Amino acid sequence: MTSEPPASVKTSDGSLIEKPWREGPSAAELAKTPFIKRVFTRKRISRVIPHLLALVGLGLGVLQCVLTYIDVSTERMDRQPLCLVMEEDFSGGEDAVFGSGPGGSGGSFWREVNMDGFGNGEFEMSTASSKNSYIKDGILYIAPTLTEDEIGSDNVFGNNGPYIYNITGCTFNETAADGGLIDDPKGSGGKVFDYAGYYAACSATGNNTAGTIVNPVQSARISTLMNAQSGSGNGSTKYGRVEIRAKMPTGDWLWPALWMLPVNNTYGPWPRSGEIDIVESRGNGLAYTAHGANYVQGALNWGPSPQLNGVSKSYSWWSDKRVPFSKDFHTYALEWTTSFIRIYVDTRLHTLLEYRFDEPFFEKGDFPETILNASTGQVQALQDPWVDPQTGLPKESAKGRWASPFDQEFYLIMNVAVGGVNGWFPDGQGNKPWFDGGADAMRSFAEAQSEWYSTWPENPDDRAMAIDYVKMWRHCDGD
Repeated sequence: MTSEPPASVKTSDGSLIEKPWREGPSAAELAKTPFIKRVFTRKRISRVIPHLLALVGLGLGVLQCVLTYIDVSTERMDRQPLCLVMEEDFSGGEDAVFGSGPGGSGGSFWREVNMDGFGNGEFEMSTASSKNSYIKDGILYIAPTLTEDEIGSDNVFGNNGPYIYNITGCTFNETAADGGLIDDPKGSGGKVFDYAGYYAACSATGNNTAGTIVNPVQSARISTLMNAQSGSGNGSTKYGRVEIRAKMPTGDWLWPALWMLPVNNTYGPWPRSGEIDIVESRGNGLAYTAHGANYVQGALNWGPSPQLNGVSKSYSWWSDKRVPFSKDFHTYALEWTTSFIRIYVDTRLHTLLEYRFDEPFFEKGDFPETILNASTGQVQALQDPWVDPQTGLPKESAKGRWASPFDQEFYLIMNVAVGGVNGWFPDGQGNKPWFDGGADAMRSFAEAQSEWYSTWPENPDDRAMAIDYVKMWRHCDGD
């Protein structure tokens, strides 16, 4: 038989040092204690609970991963046969990609030439120059450059008197609705050419006295619009898949995008007929507080008016905590069916956005019942733009489908924008040198060139969005 260890020890000077951990019932007392009480002591329970909770959390995490894998890999899949619409790997050179016909038409893609900010108040002009969109070693580059490299800084600002810049090859007539014809503002009931829109798209004036400047950056915006409108069948899709392997650009205030617009505005002007943003990003560094270069975002734009855009209900993002998406190429994919749209990067487990068509978009939007008519100043009922007012059914879809407005042909756009006043770069974050509501936003941006241009790589290839290939499919049965 062994004796109990002492509850205290005596030091050399005769004092006792207590051992409080030895306090408690003796072995004899424990022998009389029921087994359950001996096993489930308070100390043991306190040690077990954290481990138990950790195991429960681990189990729930594994379960979530398994269910997510099953969901995206087996349950919600596009099982329709796919037929290839277009495939471009940029191995044929610029003539094969952009063509050599009038305006650069005749290739897989078409360069849009414009200076009006594309509705976002962007600070770049998009050109047809091979400085801004070019092919090297089978890669398409969309690279921003400084306008002053072409015309000089004094002319950009108009420091030596007014300087008028007319962009070469302006494509306003090709992109404007009705070829640029608008309702006569004098109320004649006829149509007149939109000269104000034309001059905004094709010309800018640098005037230091007036505070106006020529767009300080040149970039490119290329699309499949011409092929989509030609009826060739290889420039657009409706229900299917789009896949693009690309590397995002780096540099403050760069705004790269791979996105889609409707070939025909069946339901009316933007955003009534929809917009699909496969991926958008920002070139700002990882420290940028409004999602920098390590974030990519997917979104759907839809609504009865620009002020009632439902995009806030249909956007999401994927991020890499430490590595920007300008570091390497990634595959950005769109899966589009009559019941859902999914956008992801590299794998379905990295989903940017998954949006189900499980109820009409007008109901999803929770829009107000009435709006103010800007023309008459009268309050009027807000109409659902995606239904037939006589039948109450979707205009272009079969009964029971809720994909409208995403039930039409959409074409692809690839561009690198710079800045803008639509909120993509929030005010007050990242030392932003302009305010969206300021009348001189573009000038403020240009005057801060010494701050942001140093973040753009010197080599245009490194500051550009680089595209390795583009593939587009549609459902073979057209549904």
